[in-house]
Amino acid sequence: MDMKLEKMIQELLARIDTLERENARLKEEIEQLKKRLSKNSRNSSKPPSSDGLSRPNKNNSVSEKGKLKSKATKKKSGGQKDHNGSNLWQAKPDEVVTKSVTSCDHCQSDLSDTKAQGYVRRQLHDLPEMPKLKVIEYCHEKKCCPNCQKYTTASFPEGINAPVQYGNNLKSYTTYLQNQHFIPEQRVQQLLEDLFGVSVAKASIAEFSQTCADQLIEFEQMVFDKLKSAPVKHLDETGYRICSKTQWLHVCSNADYTFYHVSPKRKSLLTGLTGVVVHDHWRSYFTLEGVSHALCNAHHLRELRSLAEDGEIWAKRMMRLLRKSCHLVNISDQSVLLPDKQALISKIYDRIVADGLKYHEILMPLASTGKRGKKKRRTGHNLLLRLRDYKNDVLRFIYDSEVPFTNNQAENDLRMMKVKQKVSGCFRSETGAQKFVRIRTLLSTARKQGWKIIDTIADVFNGKVPQFN
Repeated sequence: MDMKLEKMIQELLARIDTLERENARLKEEIEQLKKRLSKNSRNSSKPPSSDGLSRPNKNNSVSEKGKLKSKATKKKSGGQKDHNGSNLWQAKPDEVVTKSVTSCDHCQSDLSDTKAQGYVRRQLHDLPEMPKLKVIEYCHEKKCCPNCQKYTTASFPEGINAPVQYGNNLKSYTTYLQNQHFIPEQRVQQLLEDLFGVSVAKASIAEFSQTCADQLIEFEQMVFDKLKSAPVKHLDETGYRICSKTQWLHVCSNADYTFYHVSPKRKSLLTGLTGVVVHDHWRSYFTLEGVSHALCNAHHLRELRSLAEDGEIWAKRMMRLLRKSCHLVNISDQSVLLPDKQALISKIYDRIVADGLKYHEILMPLASTGKRGKKKRRTGHNLLLRLRDYKNDVLRFIYDSEVPFTNNQAENDLRMMKVKQKVSGCFRSETGAQKFVRIRTLLSTARKQGWKIIDTIADVFNGKVPQFN
């Protein structure tokens, strides 16, 4: 009887132990699911479009432009006191309409012969009437030679090759509408018909963009060469649907140039880069040779905010340190901190990381294991190890005045490309995707260079490759 009772107790204890482990696992899983549900664009890398109607409050900026201000120094939106506003100013008129005073409004006296004491000027700024399609016919003589009986025709201007063809101005506007504002071919057709009274086939609209892209191969290489040797450049990538498959759009950019390229593989990185590359800590970027790295602190601040919301005190302290450091760099006259401030920030940084690691080491280990038998760590623990191991890359912005606090430049340059995908869904061919990113390389770079966009596109159709100063 005692043997049976002891066996039953052992089985019961084993069952209790199994249930406790199962309960711990389920609690951990529930906690992870809760954290996943609480993710939004402020505390993770999820895009703002994923927030839906429950969009979070965005009062606390994590960008490098966000200054740390007390409640007393915060200002309301809009024009501030003593601010010189910007209004619509009178310009040099294209047409002047003058009207004389013939009689007095008060006593009805005749003022026809009275000299004017001055003028009151008012201007109307408006667009001219939309021009209709302009058709130029080249009528060149054709003569028969009395000696050889062969015909000779007067030579046509360069580029006039067909009996009927479209001019470069129309091609430029069409290419601009399709690649800058992502208007689909059918709606470009409607727009040209409504505004200019011209009917252009969709095949012609597609051909215009292809012709423009074919002329930009040399320009594309020039932009890439400029970025390769730039002291600082930003890198990022995003998924791109091409031929109903996920491929990858990569961007390399700075404040002056933008270079896009598409690839079937995410790890098809650019080569030959020098200087500092700013990115979001995707590990493949660390395989690049001959470059230094700077990590995007906007990503760090979002991750830290999520951990701070879960009660991890060290994360709140690190958030405050990074934002304060960014603010000090922004207001510094030298655009880089003095050595004593750099040393203080570094010391505080190390202390926060050490306290965070100590906090995670005393927590109960996670029940499950990671890949390949590795012990699974919490999200905060992994972030602390990254902050510890890549400290110089995280804080590079306080040592190098050329290095920004975030990777916002690359993210901004990618944003409109995602808008294009949202409008179109996907590209039906790799040729179409390559055509689009090559033209966008021109448009984005031209805007950064301060070039007139329409004139730049027209130069391309006229065979002139844009040049840099």
